[in-house]
Amino acid sequence: MFGTDGVRDIANKGFMAPETAMRLGRAFTVFLMKRGSERPRIAVGRDTRHSGQMIEAALSAGITSAGGSVYAIGEIPTPGVSYSVTYGHFDGGAVISASHNPAEYNGIKYLDGEGYKLSDEEELEIEGIYEADVGLERPTHGSVGRIYDAGELTGKYLDFLLGIMEKVENTDRSILIDAANGAASALVGPLFKNWKGKVSILANHPDGLNINSGVGVTNMDFLVRNTMDAKADIGIAYDGDTDRVLMCDGKGRIIDGDIMLWVIGRWLKSKGTLGSGVVATVMSNMVLEDLLAKEDIKVFRCGVGDRYVLDTMRKENSRLGGEQSGHLIALDYANTGDGLCSGLLFLRALSDLDEDISTLSDRFDRYPQVLKNLRIENKDRVLGSIKLKEAEENALNKLKGKGRMLLRPSGTEPLIRIFVESRDHKLMNETAAMLEKTILEITSAGGN
Repeated sequence: MFGTDGVRDIANKGFMAPETAMRLGRAFTVFLMKRGSERPRIAVGRDTRHSGQMIEAALSAGITSAGGSVYAIGEIPTPGVSYSVTYGHFDGGAVISASHNPAEYNGIKYLDGEGYKLSDEEELEIEGIYEADVGLERPTHGSVGRIYDAGELTGKYLDFLLGIMEKVENTDRSILIDAANGAASALVGPLFKNWKGKVSILANHPDGLNINSGVGVTNMDFLVRNTMDAKADIGIAYDGDTDRVLMCDGKGRIIDGDIMLWVIGRWLKSKGTLGSGVVATVMSNMVLEDLLAKEDIKVFRCGVGDRYVLDTMRKENSRLGGEQSGHLIALDYANTGDGLCSGLLFLRALSDLDEDISTLSDRFDRYPQVLKNLRIENKDRVLGSIKLKEAEENALNKLKGKGRMLLRPSGTEPLIRIFVESRDHKLMNETAAMLEKTILEITSAGGN
């Protein structure tokens, strides 16, 4: 039921049918009760999807029917719900969003009382409660929960962001912003109101159906084209629920999560607040390690997914981590990925380090990478085959000292991803082709 980032499906079908959302609401409430919250207070927010109110109504019915109380924030970024949970001392949070997915999808993800996303084990526990739903006791009379309007929490979240913005000294650069017609749409205007340079804002008129449609971090051509047409110094794009941010420079070159980690990491170290180093996933380019090593900054690798980034950060005592995709976590500022916050920290780092954004891409001399996505229905069986493990060992031996490789399943689709990285183009492409051929041969033979 739970994937890499909560529960998702096409709205009004499957896991995102109202009946399912209601049971998920009850399950989460009982989960919090089992952890000591007698009458859980739960902050609930949503992005701009047409189906958001339907899912929110069903989820809220489930929460209140189990004895919890809903504090309905309305449309707000996912990190805004996380902020609200800690600000309002709630027992938990629920976000109704399918992040970067198209408008017809929706999802539910949960936060604990500190605003962190739940662990795999905690989500499995909620699934168990969900399955036992018919046997759950139903409160009556005054024990039924209530729904309260908590729209003022959006303003509190904006105030938090403005506090970061006020510390950006150089605000002369011209900026173009793509709000993805998502949860950032109502916030970017007031957030950049006092920016000295020219600010152009696009895709900030959500109609419920245009979220992520040809815009946002999954459609960077839109940002690149408009940033160059406007002759802006920086382009900034968010995704539907604003937990990710990507940028481009005035020449249209992408400033991804790796470059932002490189810049913000150096800035935090200069302030003495970086901790033990920077956490990056296995997908981050090897040049990130090379460049940070020159600054005596260690890089800790982890699996793909923001929860694994966070787990590693807490384990290694790091205050900064993130993904190439623009999902960054700066623990002194937020407990989850926050596109608005991360973007502001990047702008502040540029200012304090006196960085020239137009040269960042040139200096971040990436190792070439190849990524192949193979549609394999029996992906787990294929990945466990002896033949593929032998091919992996062969690939690792060939790449030793020259690059690296990774095979991993998609967390949401029937895909096996082949990733190879090396400055030796021939070796990189040959390795990827060998792995692809092996996987297809195994598939043709029935996955053995």
